[in-house]
Amino acid sequence: MSQSQISGSRIKLPSGKDAGLIDILSFCYGLSETDVQVLLALMKGDARGTEELESELKLSKASINRSLNKLLEMTLVMRIKEPGNKAGRPRYLYKAKDYKELKSKMLDDIKDCSDKMASLVENEFKP
Repeated sequence: MSQSQISGSRIKLPSGKDAGLIDILSFCYGLSETDVQVLLALMKGDARGTEELESELKLSKASINRSLNKLLEMTLVMRIKEPGNKAGRPRYLYKAKDYKELKSKMLDDIKDCSDKMASLVENEFKP
């Protein structure tokens, strides 16, 4: 899998259902498909503003902002004040964390999620 694409690989769950990375990110982080689209777009290239993301992804400004806020809250992306913009409201650019850092964070969070689920089962199924 490249750093900016999801291969579409799936895993088989004990229920017989299959799941992909988008399903896992949705479950562990509460991300929507739009949130994942924005994250993947930000993993490609340089930091970008909301206008560039709107144009590239063909999504509304409200959808982009909602996704960016969620991704910022989850610390999957970072916000950078655009240099040289002194007049009016500051303009911000957004970029995904470094690929290795992002991958490490996701793996740690997914492991933590799994550990918490195992602990819940352990606590609920006491003799």
